[in-house]
Amino acid sequence: GKMKAASLDTRIVLAGYWIAVMLVYLLGDVLRIFAGHATPGKVQGVEITQAMWLGISVLMLLPIVMVVLSLTLTGGSIRTATLIVAGFLIVFNLLGLPYKGMYDNFLIVVSIAFKSMILWQAWYKLAVK
Repeated sequence: GKMKAASLDTRIVLAGYWIAVMLVYLLGDVLRIFAGHATPGKVQGVEITQAMWLGISVLMLLPIVMVVLSLTLTGGSIRTATLIVAGFLIVFNLLGLPYKGMYDNFLIVVSIAFKSMILWQAWYKLAVK
């Protein structure tokens, strides 16, 4: 079938959800520091190398890149990118559970809810008509 151009509204909604995901991640990081659950230079007790920090930065950049792509990509490419990235991040977050703090587990569940809404928007609102 022919790809229906997504309305700008759907793309703005997607960008808003991605911003929400990014802010939830940042909130979790800030709370982890204040709760004393973060050790500088380590993640879950493992010494982090520069290559690992680069990988973490790429991973955490995904929601930010998706804000930009949601507003700039058109046609099927935005749907595909959204489904892949949101699905990947949901699986990644589920594999990390449970976390040390109750707040952390709660925020991950909230982020998964937002990413589920992203998947729903991409699947139904950006569908091939």
